[in-house]
Amino acid sequence: MDFSFTEEQSMLRDTVASYLADNYSFDQRRAALKAEPGWRPQVWKAFADELGILGAAFSEEQGGLGGGATDNMVIMEELGKALVVEPYLPTVVIGGGFLKHGKPAGADELIGKIIAGEAIIAFAYAEPQGRYTWSDLKTTAKKDGAGYVLNGHKAVVIGAPYATHLIVTARTGGGQREAQGVSVFIVPKDAKGVTTRDYPTVDGFRASEVYFENVAVGAEAMIGPEGQALPLVEKVMDEAIAATCAEACGVLRQLHEGTVEYARQRKQFGQPISSFQVLQHRMVDMFIQLEQSISMTYMADIKLNDSDAERAKGVSAAKVQIGKACKFVGQNAIQIHGGMGMTDEMAIGHYFKRATMIEAAFGSTDHHLARYETLSLGKAA
Repeated sequence: MDFSFTEEQSMLRDTVASYLADNYSFDQRRAALKAEPGWRPQVWKAFADELGILGAAFSEEQGGLGGGATDNMVIMEELGKALVVEPYLPTVVIGGGFLKHGKPAGADELIGKIIAGEAIIAFAYAEPQGRYTWSDLKTTAKKDGAGYVLNGHKAVVIGAPYATHLIVTARTGGGQREAQGVSVFIVPKDAKGVTTRDYPTVDGFRASEVYFENVAVGAEAMIGPEGQALPLVEKVMDEAIAATCAEACGVLRQLHEGTVEYARQRKQFGQPISSFQVLQHRMVDMFIQLEQSISMTYMADIKLNDSDAERAKGVSAAKVQIGKACKFVGQNAIQIHGGMGMTDEMAIGHYFKRATMIEAAFGSTDHHLARYETLSLGKAA
């Protein structure tokens, strides 16, 4: 597979890496997580004004830099290396994806606000009973005059505590799990009837339980066709999974390099534990998992422009590899560090927590393995 970055993409990577090295140390991150609001708005503003990366994946006509999914991949990998909690994925990748592909009324205006760092989006799709089935929805949007009224509950909405807008999946028709009848809306976070219960997640992010009680929105709030938005949801979610795989590559690289460095320093029986052959083999296996993950992520990125079936297969295949690598590399990193690897003072434990959360994000390893089998074999699976 021939996958080469352009000069602009390489410069983008260097720019993001340089900024994070100077402004996003492990200690700075820990301090931000312990204080309110749990993230650093000044970093987000720097992403918009100093680096311009919030516009990297948008077209020049929309005020962006003319990039796409590969630019998101480059940025997400660097964000993963620094364990950045600012909401690039829900805002730029997911929110931007719905606005670019769904083209709702006012899309260009909202994209302009995203690029300027003024709008932050959270994707409210998960429901307690739904697990990884995007069409399993109890949240409803009933027609009311020219608009709609939303009622329901969305769970673990990442980035919702500091979002300005919510993108919400709701059922406008059909049965609870039917593919037909799924619609998508964009709702201001401060809309009447929207309430949240905010909390931190184990990996340092912030999420909310979001409740909609008779939330009225206009017809212009709908993204995509009424009742037929599931293919749009699947397309944007596949782009989000590919971006998350790229983030995981950054996390895995830090887990491996941090473990190798620790093994060189830690001495047992008068010599570094890196000289023990059994640990050398483990660290080589960790490196192999990292390299395989990078290759599969590149493949998924290429497949994003293929047919729906090929795109889904490529993304699920990458997510399976990422899930296995997160478990293997993370667990071995902690074991080689010993008990101290899980202490709050050591970065390795924080990378392990993020790797663990990524393994389950947007579908577990088992879920994506089953999805790949179904797409490849059909009913025979």
